[in-house]
Amino acid sequence: MSGTASGPFEVKLMPQPAYNTDEGSTLGRMSIDKQFHGDLEATSKGEMLMAGSVVKGSAGYVAMERVAGTLTGRKGTFVLQHTATMNRGAPHLSITVVPDSGTGELTGLTGTMDIIIAEGKHTYKFEWKIEERP
Repeated sequence: MSGTASGPFEVKLMPQPAYNTDEGSTLGRMSIDKQFHGDLEATSKGEMLMAGSVVKGSAGYVAMERVAGTLTGRKGTFVLQHTATMNRGAPHLSITVVPDSGTGELTGLTGTMDIIIAEGKHTYKFEWKIEERP
């Protein structure tokens, strides 16, 4: 079984104390709280690590977030892994379901998510598949 889920979401990022406080460090941490709507009715909590650069528009982040709720009516949890870079203003983002992280009716979930930001609003497009696991 597979499909495409989409809808809006709200996100709240909160700065956390930096682990590396050396002078000149461009590393940072944030907590993530999201509320998904639409085909994915869920909340998520996660953590983000980021690094800036002396070059304007260049940075990177990685994040993990645990999503809990319903995906097209199927209840469970799963984990999303983010890997992103900004190369002098050109973004590259990959968000993937962590293998075998699905629980409940989302056991066997795989997929990738795109985030779209337009006019200050966040939406997602989630290409997903649920496979029977041995």
